[in-house]
Amino acid sequence: MSVLVKVCGITTPEALEAALTAGADAVGFVFHEPSPRHLTPAQAGSLAARVPPGARKVAVTLHPTQSAVDEVLAAFMPDVWQTDAGDFDRIALPARVERWPVFRAGATLPHSLPFRILFEGPRSGTGEVADWSQAAEVAARTELILGGGLTPDNVAQAIAAVRPFGVDVSSGVESAPGRKDPALVWKFVMAARKAADGVSG
Repeated sequence: MSVLVKVCGITTPEALEAALTAGADAVGFVFHEPSPRHLTPAQAGSLAARVPPGARKVAVTLHPTQSAVDEVLAAFMPDVWQTDAGDFDRIALPARVERWPVFRAGATLPHSLPFRILFEGPRSGTGEVADWSQAAEVAARTELILGGGLTPDNVAQAIAAVRPFGVDVSSGVESAPGRKDPALVWKFVMAARKAADGVSG
């Protein structure tokens, strides 16, 4: 099987280069002030300009206002917008921007799911591991990108257990909150690729 790999919480050119050199399929820019990975739209726009065609640029928010959304869109055009599922009911986005609604472990999920979702732990960016058993059940129903507490050491186990469409890492490849470690980024991407190659079907 193949697996999409996203490195989230990019804050520096060095972190971006590490993710892209390792072969990440998507890079995430966080717009949430309490997060140590928070960027202004201008900062994200400068970094996003370095992303080559073929790698997805993901805007990551949590309960944003429409004005905050508009500020991001004025600075750069993401390929994907990631935010809690309910947020999409009240924000307007260009039709060309793909939507990745976030669902959290432990919550009751709707009977009908979007074609692609991000499933993670109870709270974003905290390193809490998601419920892989619940994730596996959801992955059988839709294209699931698994986040929540993934690291270079457990991503292979997660892929084998959940069989996700993709994996998403942030704190698991950091030397300190908000500071990506290039060696850990590389190890994570390589471990995910190897694990996906070893899973048939």
